[in-house]
Amino acid sequence: MTTLLWILLSILTAVIFLIILPSIRRVGPTEIGLPMKRFSLKKLAEDNPIAFSGEPGYQATLLMPGLRFKLNILYNVKTYPWVQVPAGEIGVVIAQVGSPLPIGAKSAVYKKEFGNFSDVEKFVKNGGQKGVQRPVLSPGTLAPIHPVAFLVITKRQLYGIPVDPEIREKMSRDGVLRPESFGLTPQQLELVRIGPEEVEGGHVLDKVGIVTTYEGEPLPSGHIASRIGSFDDISALEAKGEATDAEITETLLGSKNTVHNNYQDFQGFLDNGGKIGLQHDPLLYGAYTLNPFLVRVEMVPMLVVKQGEVAVIKSYVGLATKDMSGEAFKFGSLVRPGHRGIWQEPLRTGKYPINPRCYEAEIVPTAILTLNWAEQVSAAHNLDKNLVQIVAKSREGFVFKIDLQVQIHVPDKKAPRVISMVGTMFNLVNEVLQAAVGNHFRDKLQSMKAVQFIEERQKVQQEAFEHIESQLRQYEVETRGAYIQDVILPQDIVTVLTQREIAAQQIETFQKQKSAQDQRIEMEKSKGVADKQADLASSEVNVNIQENKTSARKIEADGEATFTQMTGQAKGAEVRAIGMAKAEAYERQVAALGKDATAFVNAITALADKGIKIVPDILVGGGGQQSSLVDALLAMVMRGGVKGLTPGETKQ
Repeated sequence: MTTLLWILLSILTAVIFLIILPSIRRVGPTEIGLPMKRFSLKKLAEDNPIAFSGEPGYQATLLMPGLRFKLNILYNVKTYPWVQVPAGEIGVVIAQVGSPLPIGAKSAVYKKEFGNFSDVEKFVKNGGQKGVQRPVLSPGTLAPIHPVAFLVITKRQLYGIPVDPEIREKMSRDGVLRPESFGLTPQQLELVRIGPEEVEGGHVLDKVGIVTTYEGEPLPSGHIASRIGSFDDISALEAKGEATDAEITETLLGSKNTVHNNYQDFQGFLDNGGKIGLQHDPLLYGAYTLNPFLVRVEMVPMLVVKQGEVAVIKSYVGLATKDMSGEAFKFGSLVRPGHRGIWQEPLRTGKYPINPRCYEAEIVPTAILTLNWAEQVSAAHNLDKNLVQIVAKSREGFVFKIDLQVQIHVPDKKAPRVISMVGTMFNLVNEVLQAAVGNHFRDKLQSMKAVQFIEERQKVQQEAFEHIESQLRQYEVETRGAYIQDVILPQDIVTVLTQREIAAQQIETFQKQKSAQDQRIEMEKSKGVADKQADLASSEVNVNIQENKTSARKIEADGEATFTQMTGQAKGAEVRAIGMAKAEAYERQVAALGKDATAFVNAITALADKGIKIVPDILVGGGGQQSSLVDALLAMVMRGGVKGLTPGETKQ
C-alpha cells in the first residue's frame, strides 16, 4: 500500500512538474500573452492567420497580465509588450486579419465598434478589413493589441509579428522592422505641428498646412482641388442676390475641416464627400494626428497683406468664369470671388489662410512706390532689383550714365485691372516701365548736345515725367514723380565744366573783392562824416540862421518891391496922362503952325527949359533975326549936340 502510494505521489508530482507548472504563465503588467495551439482536429481558414474557434495556430484570445493557465502540452505561450505610443508620436495600424480590401482601395473602412483595435474578434465580426487602418493611435495610447492581428508602427518600435513574407524580407539584420521598411520616415510618425516659424533676422513667418490626400473618389472633371460640398454654397449666396463680394470671400476662405476633425477622422472625411488629391481647405495652427499613408501636409507661408498693400487673387478653382469687367475692358476676365479668374475685389490688410495651390496672390503696393534706376534698390519691395543705370549717348557721342527715380501709385480699386493687363507688378516695372524710361532718355539725349543736356536738366526731367505719365496712364497707374538723381558725365565734359566753373568762381571772387573795396570807401566816407559831425551840426545851425535872415530880407525886399511897384504904377499913370496931353497939344500946333514950325518951336522950348541961351550976347550977321537963330542952332548941332541935356534933367 505504501509502495503504491509513493508511485501515485510520484506520478502526480511528475504531472505537476511536467504538465501543470509549465502551464501556469505569468504575464507582466504591461504585457499580453499570445497562445499558439499546437494541434487540433479543426482546420484554420486560409485567409486568416488567427484561430477563433479552436483551430491550430495563433489564438484570437490573449492572456492578460497576471498568472494564467494554459496547458503546456496543447499551447505554446509567448509574451509581448502592450502597444505604447509616446507623447508627440502616433501609431499607424496595419491589420493582418479581416476581409480583403476592395480593388483600388488603399485603406480599410473604419467603424466605431473597432475602438482602438484591442478586440480582434469584434474587429473581424464587424467587417474589419486587412491593410492600413484609417485612424491612427494618438500619443499616450497604451493598449493590449493582438500582435498577429495588427502591426503597429511607431517612430522607435514596431509592435506585432509580420506574417507577410515580403514584410519579413524587409527586416534589418538585427531582425527589427523599422518605419523605413514600410516606406515611412521617422518624422512622419510624429504629430504634424503647424505654427509660426522664425526666419533670419528674427522675423516670424506665419504658416498653414496644405493637405493632399491619397484616398477617396476622383475629382470631378475640370477640378484641381477637393472642397467639401464643392462650391454649391457660393452658388446659393449668388442666387439670393444679396451677398457682397466680401461676404462671399469670407465664406470661401472659411474652413470646412470641422466636419472631419481636420483630416484626423479620415473616415469622416470620405463620408462627407472628400475626394482624393489636393484639398481646398488648409490646416491652421495646431498639432494633428494624421495618417502618413493617407495624408501629406506641406507647410507654406500664410498670406499676409500689410498696410499700404492689397492682394489681387488669381483663382484656379471655383465656379465657371463669369466676366464682370465690361465690354470696354479687353485684358482678361475680372470675376466675383468664387469663380475662376482674377477677382474684381482685392484682399486688403489682414492675414488669410489661403491655399497657394488654388489661389495665386499678387501683392500690389498701394502706397507711393519708389523705383530706382541705380545701383541701390528699394528695401521696401525689391521690385527694382533688375533696374540699372540708364546709359545714353549725346549728339556728339558722349556717353552718359543717369540715376533716375520714379514714383508711381496703383489705386487699390484698380489693382485687379492693372494685374489683369500686365500679369505681375514685376512685369509692370521691368517690362513696361523699363522700356518706356530707357527708350525715352536714349532718344532724348541723342537729339541734344552734351552741354545742352546738362544746362536743361530740369526741362529733360519734366519731359520724362510727362512721357512716363502718358505711358502708365494706359495701364491705369498714376505717376507721382520722375527725378534725375545723378548724372555721371564723361571725363572730357567734366574737365571742360570744371574749368568753366573755376573761371566763374574767379569772376565772382573778383566781384566780391571789388564789392569789398567799394564797401571800404563807403566806410571811410562814413567815418569822415562821423568825425565832422560837430562841425556839420554847427554849419547846419549857421545855415539855418542865414536862411532865416535871407527869408527876412526877402520878405522886406518883397515889401519894398510891392511899394515901388505901386508908386511906379502911379507915376506911370501920371506920365501917361501928361504925354497924352502933350501929344494932343502937339497935334494942335501942327495944325496951326505947320509941321516944321512946330518942331522948331518945341526945340527952342526945350532948350529954354534947360537954361541954354539960344541968342548970343553979341550977334553978328545979316539976313534977319530968324536966320541968325537958325544958324546958331545948326552950329551947335554940328559940334556934337548940347552936352548933358537929357529928358527929365535940368542943368544947374
